[in-house]
Amino acid sequence: MTSPPNRPEVWLRGPLPDMPPLLQPVAHALVQAREELNALLTDFPEALLWEQPAGLASPGFHLQHLTGVLDRLTTYARAEPLSAAQLTYLAAEGQGPASPGTPAALVQAFSIQVDRTLAQLRATPAATLTEPRGVGRAQLLSTVLGLLVHAAEHTMRHLGQLLVTVRVLRAA
Repeated sequence: MTSPPNRPEVWLRGPLPDMPPLLQPVAHALVQAREELNALLTDFPEALLWEQPAGLASPGFHLQHLTGVLDRLTTYARAEPLSAAQLTYLAAEGQGPASPGTPAALVQAFSIQVDRTLAQLRATPAATLTEPRGVGRAQLLSTVLGLLVHAAEHTMRHLGQLLVTVRVLRAA
């Protein structure tokens, strides 16, 4: 799945307004993911949300994880620890219906998180991109840029997996 017909992918449409030049690729990937997710899950049946064809992760898991991982990685990029609410959300990812529990609600939650992430990208000074950041309980070393690039890469990886799973479920 790509951008709508006759429309170039996000990265070919030019810079996003007020986005730092070094973070444009991250922002482009997140906006592209949002567009593809919206197109992919239009009218997706709620009854299939937690199905796991051939043992694959369910669409519901991917939707929860896409939102949660962006939230967690941007928190680390701000040099903040995860909150109790974030840890609870992480523990619940893939555990089945939760609030929000419909495909549309989960897509909306992801869209809201993309907006939050884009706002954070816009507010990230270029001078901080190489600052070290700890990741996870073990505080493994990364940088602000490393976390933000991984957020985009991880989002696209799960989007690709979700695309395949949804197509398999719709074909069944």
